[in-house]
This record gives sequence, structure tokens and C-alpha cells, in this order.
Amino acid sequence: MSSTAYDPNNIFAKILRGEIPSHRVYEDESVVAFMDVMPQGTGHTLVVPKAPSRNLLDAEPAALGQLAIAVQKLARAVKAAFVADGVTVLQFNEPASGQTVYHLHVHVIPRFEGVPLKPHTGDMEKPDVLAANADKIRAVLKG
Repeated sequence: MSSTAYDPNNIFAKILRGEIPSHRVYEDESVVAFMDVMPQGTGHTLVVPKAPSRNLLDAEPAALGQLAIAVQKLARAVKAAFVADGVTVLQFNEPASGQTVYHLHVHVIPRFEGVPLKPHTGDMEKPDVLAANADKIRAVLKG
């Protein structure tokens, strides 16, 4: 267990409750996936469980199972949507690892040969770009 309690007012909890807008691409009973507003690459998507936990260390096993299934579905979808050469899947736990939002989440980033990830500078992507990228992923998921 984490030594710090879960904060229900973290930004992802607010997104899950609809208090902050997001470009959602997928939702089921357990998870929500949406575009990262500060992407490290084209199509950078976040997969977030609805169940509250700070990270992998304090998550319920059942929530982890549903999250893993959704991450695989989204990884396949973003790879196809962006005709990517591969997919990077990242997940951080606690400050020393680089975690900055304390609600469990997984980064799914389409990757292209010879194109490095952009640094996480805090620069926000244009809303129209996020909307267009979300449309591409939703189209693949609809099949």
C-alpha cells in the first residue's frame, strides 16, 4: 500500500466525473481512455481505471485485470489508427518513477521508426489536433 491516501480531486478523477473535458476514445464499465493533452507523440492516449487508486501499488487486482485488457485493445487501435511501427506502453508509480498524476493510468503511445518521443514539457496540444486523433482511434475501435 502507498503511504499517501488517494486524492479524489486529482485531475483524472475530475475527468472521469466529467468535471474537466477530455477527448474520450473508449469507455466501458471499468475504464476510460482519452487523449493526453500533453502528448509525447502523435496519438498519445491514456487508459484510466474508474476504480480509485493512486497507482499500480495500491490498485485492486480485479481493476488491474480490466485495465490490462483495455490497454491491449487501445494499443492495437492506436497502432492501426496511426499506421505506427510499434507502440510504447508506460506506467509510473510514485514520484521517484516520474508519476505526476496520482490516479493509476497507462500511457499508450504509437511509435514510428526513427522518431523519438517528445519530452514531457507541459506544452498542450491544440484541441483540434486532439479531436482529429481521437476520431481516428474511435474509427478503428468501431471496426
